[in-house]
Formats: sequence, structure tokens, C-alpha cells
Amino acid sequence: MATETPPPSKSPAQLPSTEEFVAVQESAEFGELRGAYRGFAFPLAFAFIAWYLLYVLLSNYAGDFMGTKLVGNLNVALALGLAQFLTTFLIAWWYARTAAAKFDPRAEAIKSRMEAGE
Repeated sequence: MATETPPPSKSPAQLPSTEEFVAVQESAEFGELRGAYRGFAFPLAFAFIAWYLLYVLLSNYAGDFMGTKLVGNLNVALALGLAQFLTTFLIAWWYARTAAAKFDPRAEAIKSRMEAGE
């Protein structure tokens, strides 16, 4: 069984300097990446928090509505509670898909150029 040795890591002298990090951070390309990420993540996070708070408020102040039977022993509260889990998984899937398609390639390009010293 052959074992592969990991690639040699950069020595501290080869790592990007603070000035190089700041230059990349101030670049238009990094700003566009940060803006695209924020434009996706912040509204989605806000919407999910609002959806969760709606569930909590309905549970506290609309007991009759939440107790409404839908089918068999399934009431509105249980259906909305299960929907919370579903939306959590959907958001995680959507984020992973979007990140892999849009954010990760751009971040990798920035990282590669930075590591190459460009």
C-alpha cells in the first residue's frame, strides 16, 4: 500500500503578507464576491428567522389556530413544526448548491492567484 506524502506547505516567508491580504480584500473582485454572498445569505437568513419567529408567535398567541386538526392527529402546529425542519434542509441544500456553483469557484480563483503571488 503506497502512501502519498502531502504537498510541502509554504514556509512563513512564502505566505502572503498583510499588505497582500489587504490588497485582495480591497479588490473589486473580492468586493463582488462578498456582495454576491451577502446578497444571497442575508435575505435568506432574515426570511428564515422571520418564518421561525412567526411559528413561535403563532404557538404562543394563536393556540386555537395551531390546534386546528388537519388530518387525523395532525394539527397546524405539528405541520408547521415539521415544515421548519423541511425548510432548514432546503435552505442548506440551496446554499450548498449556490456556493458550489457561484461562490466557491470565484473564491478559489482569488485564493490561487494570491498563493501564486500574483
